[in-house]
Amino acid sequence: MAGKTIKPTSGSDVRPADALGVPTSNSNDIAAFVAKARAMSPHRAGARGRLVFALDATMSRQPAWDMACTLQADMFREAGSLGSLDIRLVYYRGFNECRASGWISDSAQLARLMSKIDCQGGNTQIGKVLSETRREAVAAGVRALVFVGDAMEENADALCASAGELGLLKVPVFMFQEGADGTAEQTFREIARLTGGAWCRFDPGAAAQLRELLRAAAAYAAGGREALLQLAKTTSGAAKLIGQMK
Repeated sequence: MAGKTIKPTSGSDVRPADALGVPTSNSNDIAAFVAKARAMSPHRAGARGRLVFALDATMSRQPAWDMACTLQADMFREAGSLGSLDIRLVYYRGFNECRASGWISDSAQLARLMSKIDCQGGNTQIGKVLSETRREAVAAGVRALVFVGDAMEENADALCASAGELGLLKVPVFMFQEGADGTAEQTFREIARLTGGAWCRFDPGAAAQLRELLRAAAAYAAGGREALLQLAKTTSGAAKLIGQMK
């Protein structure tokens, strides 16, 4: 990522990361995500997980941003039964603005931070998200990257090259796509494949769908494959919930 590198700030601060024809949603989408995550290498139970939580904060995303503000607490709750979770918020918006927080271990703290951020018009900056995640993975270790967005306006080959680097570092990327943009889907799927992660689409405004995906990602970050197996025993599962959504 271009620009002067700055050491991570406290969790309450955000720094520039620069310094640092599609089918509808169905149970198969979510089932594929859960199956992919279950197949990944497990992490030691009780270990502290680190998850990069990246969101598109361009203007069209305000409803989804507000929804994510509410649902992020579910990630901490899910991980709490397995060990613990630190989350690093990364978002982009406006003209060339991409920022990253420090590592946050408390849902209330993350909620306060997110509530101060409003969405602004601009193009996607997924490349910066991938580069920031790679930098942090090398510096401090990252178990997974979760990205939530609805569009892709960058060079797909460049994004895939960055994704390949994360794949070499064994950092899976879970690409959660809101809506049905075909160009975004094609690239998001490839990013997930190259990193050993997973792609899944959810309907605009569908909080239950996104909640299931975020919980599953948090479970993986905190406990790996075994944690997801346990989660499947105690919940109806993402596939069943999606099947109930109309």
